[in-house]
Amino acid sequence: MRDNIFLKTRLEYLWQNAFLDVEKKNNVNVRFKGKWKNKFGHIKKLTNGDSEIVINGYFKDLKIPDYIIDLTIAHELVHYSHGFNSPLPKLYSHPHKGGIVNKDLKKRGFTEVLKLERKWIKEEWRNIVKEEFKPKVKVRRLFRWF
Repeated sequence: MRDNIFLKTRLEYLWQNAFLDVEKKNNVNVRFKGKWKNKFGHIKKLTNGDSEIVINGYFKDLKIPDYIIDLTIAHELVHYSHGFNSPLPKLYSHPHKGGIVNKDLKKRGFTEVLKLERKWIKEEWRNIVKEEFKPKVKVRRLFRWF
C-alpha cells in the first residue's frame, strides 16, 4: 500500500523533472482521499492559501501502476500552472477547454504515458471499478425472533 509520503516524493520528482518552469508561489500539498470511480484526482485552493492535490484513495493499492499516479499528479500540476486553484495568473477561462491539459502534458514529455493511460483505463480500470463498486446486496431477514 502506498501512503501520502509516496505521493509527496512523486510530486517533488515531477516538479523537478517536468515542471521546473512553473513558479511555486504557495505550498502545494498532496494526499490520498476519497474513492471515486469517475475521477482520478483534483486540485483545490485551501482557506489558508495553500493548494492541495487530492489523489483517488483506490490508488493506494499497488495494482494501480505508478505511471497512473504520476500522470494524475502531472495533470493537476498543469491546472496549477494554468492558474486554477493556485496563485498564478489564470491563463484560460475553463480548465479543460480545447484539450489544453493534454496539450501541455505532451509538451512536457507525457505523450507515451497518456497512451498507456488510455489503454489502462479501457483494459484495467473499468474492471477495477466493476469489482470495487459492486452493488451492495442487502440481506433481508424473513423472520423476526423476539
